[in-house]
Amino acid sequence: MTLDVVIVGASAGGLAVAEGLRRRGFTGSVALVDAEPELPYDRPPLSKQVLDGRWAPERTRLRTPAELDALGVDLLLGRRAAALDVRRHHLILGDGGVLGYRTLVLAPGLHARRLPGRRDLAGVHTLRTLGDSLALRADLLSARRVVVVGAGVLGCEVAATARGLGREVTLVEPAARPMLRLLGPELGAEIARLHEDQGVRLLTSTPVAGLVGEAGRAVGVRTVSGAVLPADVVVVAVGGRPATDWLAGSGLALDDGVACDDHCRAAEDVYAVGDAARFGAGGCGGRRGVRLENRTNATEQGLFVAAHVLGAAPGPYDPLPYVWTDQFRVRIQVYGSVPEGSAVRIVEGSVPDRKFVAHVETDGRLVGVVGWNSPGRTRTARALLAASASTTFPR
Repeated sequence: MTLDVVIVGASAGGLAVAEGLRRRGFTGSVALVDAEPELPYDRPPLSKQVLDGRWAPERTRLRTPAELDALGVDLLLGRRAAALDVRRHHLILGDGGVLGYRTLVLAPGLHARRLPGRRDLAGVHTLRTLGDSLALRADLLSARRVVVVGAGVLGCEVAATARGLGREVTLVEPAARPMLRLLGPELGAEIARLHEDQGVRLLTSTPVAGLVGEAGRAVGVRTVSGAVLPADVVVVAVGGRPATDWLAGSGLALDDGVACDDHCRAAEDVYAVGDAARFGAGGCGGRRGVRLENRTNATEQGLFVAAHVLGAAPGPYDPLPYVWTDQFRVRIQVYGSVPEGSAVRIVEGSVPDRKFVAHVETDGRLVGVVGWNSPGRTRTARALLAASASTTFPR
């Protein structure tokens, strides 16, 4: 069976490819392949609205069943991609099925990283899928003490949600500030104050050695200093790794993701989008490229690839990165980046009021915009950043 376009991964990036093709008038055969049995759903609500119970799982669906039917794609859900033969244009599935393709788009996403040591302890959770969110919620409802390992965006969101449910929350992080890579030290300190003001116990500069278990269940987290943080539930939020193990031996270049050119091509007739795509790799100087782990990029990249498949993309793919997070009724938006050593300048509002817009500058150039409870003014500042020649990511 040979299809015109096969897309591996039915989350935001993969669905954007399918919709982008149809919007541009493509009438050929399209299949969405995903190991999860769920209809395509959105991931940002998993750590917030689903986890705290405000949303039923069905509300996370990216499209209704009727909208998916109208899209005219074959949904091959609950079927895992197991191997790829680039030369023969064959995608091999875990159940032994083989799909031929004329164009393949890889949107496999990430696997959650875990702590070293025992993985069979009850009460230990990662959060990547809808099933993960529902399982964590069930444990949180009967827990008193929660330890969240990792104070990146996901860890901070989970900590905020668990604290909002009335749990005793400890948030432990090896770096000196929460969300340091995204916000830098100055604004990371504001995230620290936000959590501490809400009763979260925040332990920064505290690497974790592993889990402590009794009778098959986690009862705490051990730090490298030997201290044990008691817990009824442990959430491990230490980042993700591209879900590309199954592509080993395929002939594709794998480098902490699928290495792609400036047009997101990994090989002839093969593209990659979303969290696992490292675009802009290769070329003069052997550039490593850029891999962006955010919802906005997945959609924009999917639409770009759809256009390029049909010969309509101007290229190269060069997005303006955008990340947002909601914690304790505070919305934080980041356009561009906050490089190490950059200067942060408040241009609207004030930090004490927790309502402000900041410009991030490197050598006098605007390289990022951070908005804190200021969505309208942040969009205005974004326009300045988009017009700046300094927004291109180094590759």
